[in-house]
Amino acid sequence: MATLQFKTTINCANCVRAITPALNGEPAIQAWQVDTTNPDKLLTVHTTLGAPQVEALVKEAGFEAQAV
Repeated sequence: MATLQFKTTINCANCVRAITPALNGEPAIQAWQVDTTNPDKLLTVHTTLGAPQVEALVKEAGFEAQAV
């Protein structure tokens, strides 16, 4: 299990609600959180997926993510 971090465009509570089904629906993601108070809107994910797979999930949900 790795802990990955991403800069994102998830910038408010409504955005978090919008992405929740995509991230909660992925069995390889154990836990995640978004720090919307951070200027980079950091998404932290505990997962067995690689960064490209997490970025693709976020993109499918309508947001951008870039591994940091």
